[in-house]
Amino acid sequence: MATKQWHVGGRLHADLADHIPSYRAVPRELLDQIWHRHFQRALAVVREGTVPAPEDFDEADVARDRAARGVPLGDGLRAFRRALSAIRDLFITEATERGLDPGLIVDRTKCLWELADAASLRIAAVHRQAEVASALFDARRRADFLRGLLYGTLSAAEIHSGAAIYGLDPSRPYRAIRAVANGDAGPDALERSLESLGRSNGRGPLLTVLDEAVVGVVGAKPETGDLEMTAGLGPPTDLAATHRSFRAAGRLLESARAFGLRGVYDLGDLSWRVAVVAEPELAELLLDRYLRPLEAEGEFGALIEQSVREYLERGRHIREVARSAHVHVNTVRYRLRRFEELTGTSLDAPDTAVELSWALAARELGTPPRGPGH
Repeated sequence: MATKQWHVGGRLHADLADHIPSYRAVPRELLDQIWHRHFQRALAVVREGTVPAPEDFDEADVARDRAARGVPLGDGLRAFRRALSAIRDLFITEATERGLDPGLIVDRTKCLWELADAASLRIAAVHRQAEVASALFDARRRADFLRGLLYGTLSAAEIHSGAAIYGLDPSRPYRAIRAVANGDAGPDALERSLESLGRSNGRGPLLTVLDEAVVGVVGAKPETGDLEMTAGLGPPTDLAATHRSFRAAGRLLESARAFGLRGVYDLGDLSWRVAVVAEPELAELLLDRYLRPLEAEGEFGALIEQSVREYLERGRHIREVARSAHVHVNTVRYRLRRFEELTGTSLDAPDTAVELSWALAARELGTPPRGPGH
């Protein structure tokens, strides 16, 4: 019997390799161990005529191994049923040769099928548990790698090893990204959306959720379409300098959110506006110099501010400002002249254009006007 057992086991190994390709990743010695376990369990059922309950099967080690090797649950169940079928055929052959009672043969064969059903339930349950545990472990490991990469705490060897695991190319530059969802979508949903967009664009981002934000590295600026999100995108760097790109991404995200922007923004998009957010004291100084003197004019001061804003945005073309505001050209000229009188500045001076633009941007951030007591 023992000789036949191992002979059948050898045939089963070849059968699995031929019909279930995922099992080619499972070493022969492991399959031999599991075959022996299945055989001994089936032999006990044949002898005693009783089938263990599903919870009495210890398949956790097998399930973890198969899940780690990428063997799908369906393939694992197919392999198990092929093994039980081989055991059943071996039992029927042996029982017939020994002249056992046909009724007993039928009863024990039925027990073997019940064994297959009970064991399949347990295999399915523990395999799913193993898949979930493996997925959680992989997610934690990926998050740990990204956290170390983005905060600059990894050694060169750790970066190289992680890059190999997660498909990053150490020879090419990457850009750190820090994104938050707008609306009802949470960070997990945003991460899935960005990963899907990255795969479709062939850029293969590596992302995780950290402090309610989606963070990671991308190969190029993502095209996010209508996705409700705001993101800061750092400059391209090699993997060892990703932490510097990540710091920049954080500043850019902060600036984009401050201005109420949607989409992905890098330094080229926001330019000097990043400094408006980062230098509130300077913003206050320029507001005092250029915009708060207009407040004493009441509603007319607001019209002056609007005309000055349009004047800068439209490249200092007074006629375009007048056309946009539906007023006469001389009305615009008067408002601009009155601005110069109230602020003691000249709109023709280069410094005025820069500083006034800064003050107007600070106003966009919601900086309130000074009250009468100031």
